[in-house]
Amino acid sequence: TGAFCDPVRKLPDERAERMLSLSQGIHLVFDRSFLSGDNALVVPKTPDGRVLFVIPWHGHTLVGTTDTPIDKAELEPHARETEIDFVLETAGSYLAKQPTREDILSVFTGIRPLVRSAKSGNTAALSRDHTIEIDRSGMLTITGGKWTTYRRMAEDAVNQAMAIADFPHRPSTTSGLKILPADTRTDTAGEQLHPDLPYFVGDVTRAFRDEMAYTVEDVLARRTRALFLNARAAVEIAPKVAEIMAGELGKNGSWIESQIENFRQVAANYCAGVSKDKV
Repeated sequence: TGAFCDPVRKLPDERAERMLSLSQGIHLVFDRSFLSGDNALVVPKTPDGRVLFVIPWHGHTLVGTTDTPIDKAELEPHARETEIDFVLETAGSYLAKQPTREDILSVFTGIRPLVRSAKSGNTAALSRDHTIEIDRSGMLTITGGKWTTYRRMAEDAVNQAMAIADFPHRPSTTSGLKILPADTRTDTAGEQLHPDLPYFVGDVTRAFRDEMAYTVEDVLARRTRALFLNARAAVEIAPKVAEIMAGELGKNGSWIESQIENFRQVAANYCAGVSKDKV
C-alpha cells in the first residue's frame, strides 16, 4: 500500500503505531536536446544535500529530484512551486542549456514511504531499505524500499507469507527473469499516436488485450509513459485512445466522454508549471 501503509495497518489494530515518515520528490521532463550524449549524469551533492540526476529516458531528458517532508499522502501529489524552481535552477548548471518553465513537458511527483527513525528528522537521511512487519492478526506489511529493489522486496514478502501460512518453501524464480526490452516489441502496428511520443495504436490494443488496462489513464500513465513524457501530448491523444478502447470493449459515447474528462483532470497536475498555451 506504499505511502498509505499506516492507515491500512490500523484496520486490524487501531493501536498500531505510525511506521512511516513521508517525503515527496518531483521530476521534470524535457526534450532530448537538454542532455548532451547518451550517458546519465549524477550530481552527488546539491545545495539541499541531495543527489540530482539527469537521465536519458524514452527519447527525453528526466531530471530530479527533491526531498520535501509531508504530513499526509495523496493519490495525486502536487509539485510545489519552490520544488520546480529548485530543480530548474540546479539542473541549469549541468545541462546543455538553461531550462525554463516553458521547456517543461511534464512534471510528476512521487511519495517515499520511509521507515521512521527517532534519531533523525531529516527524511533525506532515513534508510531506503525495506522493512517487514507481521502484526497480531497475521497481516504482513512490507514498506520502505525502492523501485530498484522491487524484486527483492517481493521475494522477501512472499517468503514471509509462505512461512505464516505454513506453506512448503519454494525458491524464487524471478531473480533471473528477463524483462522484455523495448526493441523486441512487435506491437508497433498502426499509426503513431503523436509525433512527440514513441507510442503506436498497437501499444493501446496490447494494453487492454494483454495487460488488463480498462481506462484511458491505465493506458497513458501505467501501460505506457505518455503522461510522464509529455502531458500536453497525452491529453491530445486521449480522445483517440478512448475511441480505440471503446470499440473493442463495447463502450458507448458517454464512457468515452467520461474517460477523456477524467484523464484531463489527472493530467492537469502533470502540467503544473507548464504555460497555459501548452496544456
